[in-house]
Amino acid sequence: MKNCWNFLIAIAISTVLMGCFEDLDDNPTSTRDLNDFVWRGLNSFYLYKDVVPDLANNRFDEGSYEAFLNNFQSPEDLFDYLKYQPQTVDRFSWITSNYIQLEQQLNGTTMNNGMDFGLMRYPNGSNSVFGYVGYVLPNSNASAQGVSRGLIFYGVDGTALNTSNFSSLLSNSNYTINLAIYDDNGTPETSDDTITPNGQSITLNKSSTTENPIFKTAIFNVANANVGYLMYNGFTRDFDAQLNTVFGDFLANNIQNLVLDLRYNSGGSVNTAILLSSMIAGKTGSVFSTEQWNSEIQTQLSTEQITNYFTNTDGGSALNILNLNKVYILTSKRSASASELVINCLIPYIDVVHIGTETAGKFQASITLYDAPDFKRTNANPAHLYAMQPLVLKSLNAVGTTDYSQGLFPDFTLPENYSNMGILGTETEPLLAAALQLISDEGRMSFPSIKSLDLVGDKSDFVPFSVGMYK
Repeated sequence: MKNCWNFLIAIAISTVLMGCFEDLDDNPTSTRDLNDFVWRGLNSFYLYKDVVPDLANNRFDEGSYEAFLNNFQSPEDLFDYLKYQPQTVDRFSWITSNYIQLEQQLNGTTMNNGMDFGLMRYPNGSNSVFGYVGYVLPNSNASAQGVSRGLIFYGVDGTALNTSNFSSLLSNSNYTINLAIYDDNGTPETSDDTITPNGQSITLNKSSTTENPIFKTAIFNVANANVGYLMYNGFTRDFDAQLNTVFGDFLANNIQNLVLDLRYNSGGSVNTAILLSSMIAGKTGSVFSTEQWNSEIQTQLSTEQITNYFTNTDGGSALNILNLNKVYILTSKRSASASELVINCLIPYIDVVHIGTETAGKFQASITLYDAPDFKRTNANPAHLYAMQPLVLKSLNAVGTTDYSQGLFPDFTLPENYSNMGILGTETEPLLAAALQLISDEGRMSFPSIKSLDLVGDKSDFVPFSVGMYK
């Protein structure tokens, strides 16, 4: 898509009566003015504006608008009130009182201890919850304390985890995880699985950490052909050049097949998703995706402005393109947003062999809106740090597929085995082993039927803003 931000700003300014900011450094912004920013931003850009009556352009006259704004005690209250069906439809829009933190997160920097984890409901269906370690960042606190992939924890600070308390227990800057052993009793059934405390514990401390999303790469020789493997854990713009370097190495090694591991990737930059897909498939100039905004914006955008294309360059630098006609992608319920965008938008062009479990079901994207007449960072009100990350569009692939709210379902269902998670990037790790076996057997193998456990949370729930997919 061509950069149409200035065009969208023109639309917003033409439909909302704007005020002008003074230099307000010494004058705290009133709740009324913060609420005004929330309403103006959502009125201009919110994807679901059409179905939220209080966001209609003609909803208020001057007096009733003032009364409406003053009815909410905080901008967060108004933002939550205006979100459309937040439990089922808009689960992903956010507001923050500190956009510096938000910007750091978009660049891959968060407060964490280096332990990636998922939180699962116990196999017996109770409200009890256990955690598993997916991976550990090198040179992190978790690494120094001996945390490793496959560790199971049942409690935090001596309290057993359940669906009601895990959020508060894991939100602290410092905590101790209480370890356990997961036993599948040697069967593919989960109903007889058990989690047993082993008396061990590890104390962890969070600090500001920048995560390189390129976690693991490897090259294997399978059936006399080279197979590339990439575990990619976030679509982070600042690492796009490094991603291109990885594909340069794949090219230099004459990769014939690629296994892309997105099982712990919760999303990120749409542009990075386009670049990654282009490096895999080529298809330069073909439609990658189209965008559907709210009706007011949509009617004023041209086809060209709502269309994203596969590309062969990034900021003038040539991409390293494999031109594959098939890719193997590993997923879990934690694979979301931009991860799903890659899968959905490659499907019309190449054979996507999807292994793992269904994905999260996030097909919408957001943008950052600042309190400024043009909603840009440059002109942001200096008196506060509020910003919003509302959903503004949904993505469709080249044949119009979207609205996959239940997730994208795999061709081969294979949940992780919490009693034997294996070592990432090795030929014996269960999901990678399955992909390599499919390559070797040309897709003729089958997998045992294993019931997936319910995901109730993961590491991304404990960063300040879950931004998902953003423009």
